[in-house]
Amino acid sequence: MSEHAVEEADTGIRLDRWFKRHFPEVTHGLLEKALRKGDVRLNGKKAKAADRVEKGQVIAVRLQVTGLRLQESETHNLKPVTYNLQPEDARMMQEAVLYQNAEVIVINKPPGLAVQGGSKITKSVDSLLDALRFDAGVRPKLVHRLDRDTSGVLVLARSAASAAKLMKIFAGRTAEKTYWALVKGAPQIQDGKIDLPLAKQEEGDHEKVAIDEEGGKRAVTHYRVIERLSRALAFVELMPITGRTHQLRVHMAAIGHPIIGDGKYGAREAMMDGLSGKLHLHARRIVIPGMLDVTAPLPKHMRESWERLGLEE
Repeated sequence: MSEHAVEEADTGIRLDRWFKRHFPEVTHGLLEKALRKGDVRLNGKKAKAADRVEKGQVIAVRLQVTGLRLQESETHNLKPVTYNLQPEDARMMQEAVLYQNAEVIVINKPPGLAVQGGSKITKSVDSLLDALRFDAGVRPKLVHRLDRDTSGVLVLARSAASAAKLMKIFAGRTAEKTYWALVKGAPQIQDGKIDLPLAKQEEGDHEKVAIDEEGGKRAVTHYRVIERLSRALAFVELMPITGRTHQLRVHMAAIGHPIIGDGKYGAREAMMDGLSGKLHLHARRIVIPGMLDVTAPLPKHMRESWERLGLEE
């Protein structure tokens, strides 16, 4: 087994999130199996995925758990995924800050930047968080996610205590999230509700999310048409009640109005001549009652589309 000491930056996070951060190649299913077998131990004892880790604790990992099939003599190669922070990356992250106080930092995540690392992803919000230490001196912590291609408001915790508080808020669905999107066609119902269960499915080397009436998890989205642009396009506001992976993208495609630029779920229908091929989905606003209310300006490609179509931000 290889041993890894928990650092201060990881204090207070769940064990499964520690693995996501440092060994992204270990899937959640593989981790759960390893925990049951005792192939992952926390301070020498069996642990659960939901257990929170503290600075100085030791996480022991049996080599085959990582899927790397290393020999015993090669344990020195088992190191957390790191990224060499460049000045331009630090500047980008600092310019993305929309709001900060003693508890949180809220950024406007650029489109195309993954929130966490993973297979073939070395640069992510998580890998760049050292740029946002500021006066606290502590690395901020992730408490929720956005899709890689979705831009907009992303809340970061500035301490383990605020991370635990925010995770409860997001898990309890008291945070109010509003997204803006440009969609193909115009929904006939001005204010609607999409209640369709979702499940992840494997497609070759890729993973997609699909409607699954039998085995899917409940997913609910409210939408409001802000402006119709003939029959070709509509500017809509989306409010997810649940937080399933790719929920807004799959839901809009399911009702026949894929989000512009969403080649994964909308295919050719999601492409429009004269508009950027990037995903037109933006986390516009987040409200946590009594704590924060932050709005993010549109990214460059959506701002250009808004100007071209005569829409007002």
